[in-house]
Amino acid sequence: MIPEVGVADLSAIKSGFARDIISRGNNIKKIIISEVVYNNIRRAAEKGENVGLEELNRLKIMSEEKGVSIEVRKQDGVNDPDEAVLRLALENGLYLMTSKESLAKLAESLGIRVLRDSRTNLKPPLYTRYFFNDVMSVHLKEGVVPKVKVGRPGNWRLEDIGSQPIDKNELEKIVEEIFQRVEAGEGFFEIRRESSTIIMLNDYRIVITFPPLSDKLELTITKKVAEPEIEDYNLDPELIRRFRERAEGILIAGAPGMGKTTFAQALAKYYLRENKIIKTIESPRDLHLPPSVTHYSKSKSSSEELHDILLLSRPDYTFFDEMRDTDDFKLFTDLRLAGIGMVGVIHATTPIDAIQRFIGRVELGIIPSIIDTVVFINRGLVETVYTLETCVKVPHGLTEADLSRPVVLIKNFMTGNVEFEIYVFGERTFVVPIKESGKKVSRVNLMINNILDKYVPDSEARIQSHGGTVTISMPSHQMAYVMKKCRKKFERIEKQFRVNIILKPLEIET
Repeated sequence: MIPEVGVADLSAIKSGFARDIISRGNNIKKIIISEVVYNNIRRAAEKGENVGLEELNRLKIMSEEKGVSIEVRKQDGVNDPDEAVLRLALENGLYLMTSKESLAKLAESLGIRVLRDSRTNLKPPLYTRYFFNDVMSVHLKEGVVPKVKVGRPGNWRLEDIGSQPIDKNELEKIVEEIFQRVEAGEGFFEIRRESSTIIMLNDYRIVITFPPLSDKLELTITKKVAEPEIEDYNLDPELIRRFRERAEGILIAGAPGMGKTTFAQALAKYYLRENKIIKTIESPRDLHLPPSVTHYSKSKSSSEELHDILLLSRPDYTFFDEMRDTDDFKLFTDLRLAGIGMVGVIHATTPIDAIQRFIGRVELGIIPSIIDTVVFINRGLVETVYTLETCVKVPHGLTEADLSRPVVLIKNFMTGNVEFEIYVFGERTFVVPIKESGKKVSRVNLMINNILDKYVPDSEARIQSHGGTVTISMPSHQMAYVMKKCRKKFERIEKQFRVNIILKPLEIET
């Protein structure tokens, strides 16, 4: 039975639950609002967040229609809205009205009687109205017409939903409802900062940004629309056998939105069918896998903690989704060298770029011990597969026997052909495509290396040749000096060999 007097918390006001109780026409006579809650709504309105203020006005209008009084009660010595309503209800023996399941359970543990809002469990979230047919993601921004991506990873189109821009109040209602559902136990906060929040809610990943980080309130909501099995990729049986018998250091590479995580999910399910113990490292936790798989959050732990847990629990394979910074690569390397099978998902525009992300972070000679298979995903399909191995040889295009050195061979798995060689000459690392004229590429590389040895002998510069372009990656603080001293020399090489020499910053600690 509805009590005559109740205390409404912030969530009950903002969600409209308190107003809904009055509108039902029951015996409620008074709703008490803590001054702390009232001040919270006022401060939010001063910042332009008007959901609370609008609902407070609607509550006032409804209470006048139904003859229910609203009392704002002063409280001293408390600043937290939840603590304020708990004290108010406990000290006065009143009911607590709330839409927050966590607060409701806490109140009940203190002996407070609770009126909880169960309406969110009876209706779909507001944002789901944008998900129809093959919608992959919804993009909502204050003052902008809602947009959706329709299709599949690597093959989608962007469409407007309607013609009217969505206003701030509507967006704030969607955000408030999302928060209520998370607090009710439907999801969890993956990352929560002052100006941004990442939420996992059922099958949806939600990214919310607030000013001043973004110029206006913005939501990006992504849903899994494809959950293929490994068989759906029509892979060569030899590649499947490699996954089963040999591959233990796997990189899944590709550009954003091309289907890397989808393939990783399919591969993880394949390993589960092979009776492998699977664990994941994710931020956010985005892989949809059976309950037997434990998902570890990178944002909720340190690399040292994850290292200790995985080293002691000894999974057969650990899937590392979205490797970004040096700590990620170090953790991947340490676990792989400890004998744990590793599968890393990494952003890269070409498969060789994915391998290069390890250069400078680990010794060149042990890269094949860390990575043995690189799968490049493009438009949702497996486009290229590379394997890696090390040998001692004269790098391709050179002739002198005394130039023999350890060389990392990058082979195309399907053809068996070596497509790249990576080696160290002097203090610099060279990435050389074998498809090009070997002698020409090697001669250009050696000439550039000699020039750099003269002017920046201790530089960590790397030289990569691809097509008619030679890219020199070096520490940014050295670039101006090198261009000043070496520009004319580089121009002569460009003219003589018909190549284009580009300098770019070397990013080791990204």
